[in-house]
Amino acid sequence: MTMMKSPTSTSYLILAPVAILLLLFLLSSLNRTGAGGGSDGLGVLCARRAGTRHPTAAVSARAEAAEPELSLLVGILTMPKRRERRDIVRLAYALQPPAAGARVDVRFVFCNVTDPVEAALVALEIMHHGDIIVLDCAENMNDGKTYAYFSSVPRLFAAAPYDYVMKTDDDTYLRVAALVGELRPRPRDDVYLGYGYNMSGDPKLFMHGMGYVLSWDLASWVSTAEEILARNDTLGPEDLMLGKWLNLAGKGRNRYDLKPRMYDLSWDMDNLRPDSVAVHMLKDNRRWATTLRYFNVTAGIKPSKLYHLP
Repeated sequence: MTMMKSPTSTSYLILAPVAILLLLFLLSSLNRTGAGGGSDGLGVLCARRAGTRHPTAAVSARAEAAEPELSLLVGILTMPKRRERRDIVRLAYALQPPAAGARVDVRFVFCNVTDPVEAALVALEIMHHGDIIVLDCAENMNDGKTYAYFSSVPRLFAAAPYDYVMKTDDDTYLRVAALVGELRPRPRDDVYLGYGYNMSGDPKLFMHGMGYVLSWDLASWVSTAEEILARNDTLGPEDLMLGKWLNLAGKGRNRYDLKPRMYDLSWDMDNLRPDSVAVHMLKDNRRWATTLRYFNVTAGIKPSKLYHLP
């Protein structure tokens, strides 16, 4: 006589292997999390967005247990149509070694994007890279964009303020670790640092627009200084205007001139130097390529039968 297996016994036999696999999966997940596989904030040379790492221009030290020694926001003022330049700049920053002990975030800064085609393409960049700021202003260079940037930053990043805020251009190659090295021993307030421009015998009356740094307190002051708007001082050469704001208010007393480590690339491109902090006037791909080759940015490329490059 053949004995019939009960339905309950059959169910146990089917479910048991499934339960074991589920248990192993949960244990594996817990082990990965405990070993540091959980959320680690912004990673080196890439931004963490929705649990996925994307190459981007956000250059940050990995969030370790200790707080970073200093933090810097780099705003690259550019225009929506310069997509190829942004691609080069993103890679140029993403391939740099991280600045030890620092949190450095790089963002591209536009004014309002009014063209529907440009808006759609910029939206793709924002979704993929997450490294764009769009200010509420009409696109311009010397008609108030720099003021809009510095006056907006304290509000946009009020929840996680930086020690320093930098303005630079998309034809400047900034060597992030070298800049952090210059900032590390400096005060964290009333700082105005860059390429000092000599006027009236004062070598630091204002800093050249290729790139300059304000401490967070000065950016906060710009955002609330009614006298800047009252004098209509937002229009004109942006680097001169910013120096004027600080000079009239008696601010930015801690001034640092980084010449000759910040400079314009010469016409013959023969003045690059190994201790550079910033190289300006990279107006075309040839000048970018020369600069990137000089600093061995592509030295780490691995041999492969898939490509051959000179």
